[in-house]
Amino acid sequence: MLVKERMTSPVLTITPDVSIQDGLARMKRDKVRRYPVVDKHGKLIGIVTESDLLNAKPSEATTLNVWEITSLLAKITVERVMTEKVITTTEDCPIEEAARVMSDNEISALPVMRGKSLVGMITETDIFHILLEMMGARMPGVRLTVEVLNKPGKLHELTGIIQKLGGDLAGLAANLGTRAETRICTLKVQGVKLETLRDAVKPVTEQIIDVRNMEID
Repeated sequence: MLVKERMTSPVLTITPDVSIQDGLARMKRDKVRRYPVVDKHGKLIGIVTESDLLNAKPSEATTLNVWEITSLLAKITVERVMTEKVITTTEDCPIEEAARVMSDNEISALPVMRGKSLVGMITETDIFHILLEMMGARMPGVRLTVEVLNKPGKLHELTGIIQKLGGDLAGLAANLGTRAETRICTLKVQGVKLETLRDAVKPVTEQIIDVRNMEID
């Protein structure tokens, strides 16, 4: 899966001369938490978040009354509070690489570039939606988490058991195990009873960590 398959496009943007009050009003109207900042030519020059705007305060605020503060805040523009050094990605970037960049840099979104043109935005919410799909979170079934040896064919062995039982695999994820030589696999299985699935996979696992029926409201 690539960024271009999940990014939001076209992108809502803001210009650097907009006041922080107008910026907040726009975010509320558009139901977003950030804007790429573009100049009059549409070139990306920064990014501003809801937090940036909410935390903007005039340095003289402590000596002013509420009316003076409001007037001064109206003069503070996006340019004053935006982040100028923007980390970006491209349309053909694998989605997991975009997620790694966001995680490593502790940011919640990446503007998507095609050369020098801004063509989209990928956010942490988009990543969460992908996680829901991978785990089959919106589908009922038996959720099984097991620890298996990290060796070729082990995952195939697990899915083969599910196939033989007549089940359908609705979600799958694999993570590091409790030991260097193991992996933890979480599967969402439909069409197989919990007890049947648990008994069938037990001989080929190091341990069954969790198994439960998941119903969707």
